[in-house]
Amino acid sequence: MPGLTRERLSRGLFILPTLFTVGNLFCGYLSIWCSIRGTFEIAAILIVAAAVLDGLDGRIARLTHSTSEFGEEYDSLADLVSFGVAPAVLAYSWGLVDFHRLGWMASFLFVVCGSMRLARFNIQTHVVDKRYFVGLPIPMAAGTLAAIVLATPERLVSRIWMGVLLALTVVLSYLMISTIRYRSFKELDLRRKRPAWILPVIALFFAIVAFRPEVALLCVTVAFAASGPIAKLVGLFRRREAS
Repeated sequence: MPGLTRERLSRGLFILPTLFTVGNLFCGYLSIWCSIRGTFEIAAILIVAAAVLDGLDGRIARLTHSTSEFGEEYDSLADLVSFGVAPAVLAYSWGLVDFHRLGWMASFLFVVCGSMRLARFNIQTHVVDKRYFVGLPIPMAAGTLAAIVLATPERLVSRIWMGVLLALTVVLSYLMISTIRYRSFKELDLRRKRPAWILPVIALFFAIVAFRPEVALLCVTVAFAASGPIAKLVGLFRRREAS
């Protein structure tokens, strides 16, 4: 009986991360359905919820020592739906539909680049520097589109802002497949001694989250998406000065 109990426990620990991945996939599917119905705010919230579940499934798998190749592959398939197809459908339905062919081509480009980003990540897991992501992570690209929709959930009517969304969708697509490096913050150790300014910054951030969470999410996603190109430009400028 004790052996049988341990076997059931190990099976349960193996299934637990998969349940979070299924939750991620469900949020992505439901987001697509909401985008088609025109409930854009809910669709954007579901993408954010999928990102939270995506962050939890890997951590739970590592904590319970239940990581597997099946889990990694299944997680990538769920990510393609939740962070590739769902935000592309949301962007098209919310602000690109009036561009007709150009609009769906831009949204499809997001899906294609997102799938390539996931495939490259899967084969480079044991090769790249853990401190950096190569290319913009697909959850952050999806989160950027979702955050913009959350900030202004009404369907876009201005051709100017539609054009901005079109350009942003293309730029995010490129950033995902680029070789621009982004900090992963995996080496961040909160137990080390921190500079004095860090606590007021954290307090200000949580104050913004409490007051306007959609603004805080938009600031975080846009800042992270822009951090890679800015860091690359700064590095190029410094090397040019040094030479």
